[in-house]
Amino acid sequence: MLKVGLTGGIGAGKSEVSRLLASHGAVIIDSDRIAREVVEPGTPGLAAVVAEFGPGVLAADGSLDRPRLGAVVFADKERLAALNAIVHPLVRQRSAELEAAASADAAAVVVHDVPLLVENGLMPLYDVVVVVDAPDATRLSRLTEVRGMTPEEARARMAAQAGREQRLAAADVVIDNDGSLADLERRVDEVWADLWRRARERSQG
Repeated sequence: MLKVGLTGGIGAGKSEVSRLLASHGAVIIDSDRIAREVVEPGTPGLAAVVAEFGPGVLAADGSLDRPRLGAVVFADKERLAALNAIVHPLVRQRSAELEAAASADAAAVVVHDVPLLVENGLMPLYDVVVVVDAPDATRLSRLTEVRGMTPEEARARMAAQAGREQRLAAADVVIDNDGSLADLERRVDEVWADLWRRARERSQG
């Protein structure tokens, strides 16, 4: 089994790369999706978030009001760290369970989609770190035009993450996503061929 860490700054296009890798046959363990699952209504994770941030972060139906919580934590690094201290251990536990389930296939390529991989120093956990990269201006444009954020919200989200150079320094493989979708698909094809080769070599060696 080849363990791949996939990351990239917000707006870089990591989710699209994850989707393309899945279409090739990668097993995707999506930390964002797991992070949502571990704070669903009735979970210990949500109870811990409410204890830390107060009932004001809940929506009327009892679920987590993500925009409201996001407005708090992405403007204050200490509050973001407090949230991460609750959610990240739960995400790691669930990710380990999913990885164990995939490990029966010795040649599997297991891709951990981890937005804050570099920020949390998780590089040693993976055989290969893949970084999806795009210039800050491109990411800002995507966040405002596609996701509907204000420029201020987008910049706050970007500032809460590692800088572009820090991510690139941690990369074993870089996927440039400043071009067309066709360009991205060609690059992911190349990367998949490399990952699949590494996985086969690992399973045989």
